[in-house]
Amino acid sequence: MELERTRVDVVQCAKTYADGTRGLQPTDLTVEPGEVLALLGPSGCGKTTLLRLIAGLESPDAGSRIAFGGTDVTQLPIERRGIGMVFQHYALFPQMTVAANIGYGLRIRGTDAAEERRVVGELVDLVRLNGLENKRPAELSGGQRQRVALARAVAVRPRVLLLDEPLTALDAKLKESLRDELAELLRRLHITAIHVTHDQQEALVIADRLAVMQAGRIVQVGDGETLYRTPAHPFVAAFLGRVNRLQRDEAARQRQVLPLGGIELPCPAACAADTVLLVRPEDIEVQLDYPGDEAWGRAEVTRRSFLGERVQLTLALTGQPPMQAEVPRDHPARQGQQVAIRIRPEHLMPSHGAS
Repeated sequence: MELERTRVDVVQCAKTYADGTRGLQPTDLTVEPGEVLALLGPSGCGKTTLLRLIAGLESPDAGSRIAFGGTDVTQLPIERRGIGMVFQHYALFPQMTVAANIGYGLRIRGTDAAEERRVVGELVDLVRLNGLENKRPAELSGGQRQRVALARAVAVRPRVLLLDEPLTALDAKLKESLRDELAELLRRLHITAIHVTHDQQEALVIADRLAVMQAGRIVQVGDGETLYRTPAHPFVAAFLGRVNRLQRDEAARQRQVLPLGGIELPCPAACAADTVLLVRPEDIEVQLDYPGDEAWGRAEVTRRSFLGERVQLTLALTGQPPMQAEVPRDHPARQGQQVAIRIRPEHLMPSHGAS
């Protein structure tokens, strides 16, 4: 099925509610044609507000502009914007069959029966629901219901597909399975899609790029790996995964070093201004034997937590708060042992003044 690949431009788009609450600060965002972009952030950050403004379910403040493919849609109602939506609970009609659910949007638009059958058949093939056309939603698995909802949303050939936390209500195991399935379906459709979620793993798997939001603002946009490895904001570093916050006093900052378990670790230029530096648990190397060189500090394991595919070690060291390190599950370090630790300078991240 050929679907339009539409560019979405959000220009200085803001939302202030009647009580004066600012739900969205003036925001600029571009979604490229055929791209899957995730709006990612904690509850109350503004991601759903932005999605509803793009959909036409909310009216933005004066001066805001939303365009699809260069056409200004800011004042258009939802039914004239050419969007498809997939909701958290799928909102399927329980009394209708799979085929009737998928074809519903076409039917209410007056599409003739032969064309409706053709489009429904094409989508049933695309989302792999063959043989289930006459089943009702209650007879389907969670993954099958998700595919029906997606097929229904794209049956009317929307210009933009909007997904509002479609996996939130699922248990962890099913969510992981459906997350991978949804990612594959969106890539097969080649449609411009905007996906709202608060789940970092979900966003990383599904989206081509992420827009991380905090307090009504987009703080950074980029592909998942770039945002994880080189976050431009401490909130992005902490929200995408976990970080340790390492302290240094003004004298250490002036010397461009970080005290670490009895050594002074040289710091990269990007961290020059910061008294708090960030490092991810998986970037802390831990071994039992002390190599005896200046790159390795000393720490004590105060807790060992087995997490299945990995082990989390809590480390105590002089002059720093407790640190979390992640090591392979067969790592020999045990609670109470003294260990050698190393952080490569390139793995240190600036906090830009965050404490």
